Amino acid sequence: MGGGATAADEIETHGISAFGDLKYPADFRHFDYVEPNAPKGGMFSQIGPSRQYNQNFLTFNSLNSFILKGDAAQGMELTFASLMAWAEDEPDAMYGLAAHKVRISADGLVYRFLIRPEARFHDGTRLTAKDVAFSLNLLKEQGHPLITQQMREVASIEASDDEIVVVRFAEKRARDVPLFVAGLPIFSRAYYGSHPFDQSTLDIPLGSGAYRVGRFEAGRYIEYQRVADWWGAKLPVNVGQRNFDTLRYEFYRDRDVGFEGFTAKNYLFREEFTARTWATRYDFPAIRDGRVKQGEIPDDTPSGGQGWFFNTRRAKFANPRLREALNYAFDFEWTNKTIMYGAYLRTHSVFQNSDMMAVGPPGPEELKLLEPWRGKVPDQVFGEPVVPPVSDGSGQDRALLRKASQMLQDAGFPIKGGKRVNAQGEPVTFEFLIDEPSFQPHHMPLIKNLATLGVEATLRVVDPVQCKARTNDFDFDVTIDRMSFSTTPGDSLRTYFSSRSAATKGSQNLAGIADPAVDALIDRIIDANTRPELVFAARALDRVLRAGQYWIPHWYRASHRIAYWDVFGHPATTPRYSRGIPEAWWYDADKSAKIEKAG
Repeated sequence: MGGGATAADEIETHGISAFGDLKYPADFRHFDYVEPNAPKGGMFSQIGPSRQYNQNFLTFNSLNSFILKGDAAQGMELTFASLMAWAEDEPDAMYGLAAHKVRISADGLVYRFLIRPEARFHDGTRLTAKDVAFSLNLLKEQGHPLITQQMREVASIEASDDEIVVVRFAEKRARDVPLFVAGLPIFSRAYYGSHPFDQSTLDIPLGSGAYRVGRFEAGRYIEYQRVADWWGAKLPVNVGQRNFDTLRYEFYRDRDVGFEGFTAKNYLFREEFTARTWATRYDFPAIRDGRVKQGEIPDDTPSGGQGWFFNTRRAKFANPRLREALNYAFDFEWTNKTIMYGAYLRTHSVFQNSDMMAVGPPGPEELKLLEPWRGKVPDQVFGEPVVPPVSDGSGQDRALLRKASQMLQDAGFPIKGGKRVNAQGEPVTFEFLIDEPSFQPHHMPLIKNLATLGVEATLRVVDPVQCKARTNDFDFDVTIDRMSFSTTPGDSLRTYFSSRSAATKGSQNLAGIADPAVDALIDRIIDANTRPELVFAARALDRVLRAGQYWIPHWYRASHRIAYWDVFGHPATTPRYSRGIPEAWWYDADKSAKIEKAG
């Protein structure tokens, strides 16, 4: 893993990665995708494009982002330092932040992180190895279920002094668990001595990161202020990054209202997720006179899977043949053409847009992994991978609907009195649960087609807090979810697909997948010693998941559509595995002055 040996059984290194490969040497000055002399200042404002743990896209009522309770503000992770920081132009490499080096035992089960003596919390107190040990133990015991699940393979965390924290991992630990641990937030042991960690709160926590919480109004906006004398600003992992004095997140419960806010310059940057809006509404005056710029950034990361997920914990969805038949009621081709302006491709796989997606019949490497499960998984696993049906684009493809009707009949769901019923004579009914009205048009033609099959489906739109509470408790029939994985997935797969996560409230396994074959293949991915081994195991897992018919797949686009008021500068290159926005962008005062003059 780079560096030189400091003891017979240890390797000392400045960085870590899943398979030990590092792009940057120990003496690197900055990442290649940044402008090292980027100016500091100004504001970057946006509707946040991503969330983690209990964060909510549409609102917030808490500043505690690392537990299950509450709906936290996006961006709270900016206020905390971690042991190491990601390089966004490598698949999975991290380099020193609060830790300047790490010593790794020969068996890879003991990591000794050496803490920088200059690391500080925002109140000026020193950040020590004891704070790190306290933080990791606290998250392991009381953190969000997604954190506690990933921390199961951490055997112990301790610090006997202020300089070194020792993390011991369980044997056969997942490849990515050390990376996960190195990216977790570091809290002040003194602060949480008088503040409960397991509570939802709007109290501003004591941080250690590049930003601190500034002004906010719960549910509407939050600002983060750059720490001017931050101890980590000149480290190689931060040079040319975190350039804005203020980062502001806006919250809108309605996408159309959010778009109007952008045209009025209520915020400055927007990633557009609605094809209709991108195709029809970017013609306002500031676009025409050049004050607002548009562009697309290629997305080379796995696009992952978005779709309608069946809650298979409920008896009504226990039959996979029923779930497969319901897929035939969704006319993607019509939806893409009519509602989404032909902007998307159909999703087939949870590893879409990557070499981990299964294609064609399984090869010998995949068959070796799958053969032990022959007879215990659907026969489709051993042929071409399952793909969604392709319609004639009419919106009501009669051939597909006839096939779906016959499939339901053969599966034991006949029509009686115009209604599709199960073996007990009970009507087949279910409810779609969503929290965004913008998805309503995508549901209506599907619900109509389901009705032609005798299936009564309804749509319920609830507020974001209620929707999150219900999905956390698995209190739904069908809901929309989106999952995406890194180029080197590991233990995170368990939070989405394992039998254990199916029974863990708050997990990301919304479908309730609990299959020994899936569990075993996830283990094979985690145990892979090389990237090719990982890829073959992921393709085998993909075949089993697709044959399980746990979802109605949606769509994807392998690029980011962005629009922004022309007040920014940015590097010439974009990191391969992220947008690099706002991390590597900066505020351009001259451009801003021109905008103000033109406006």
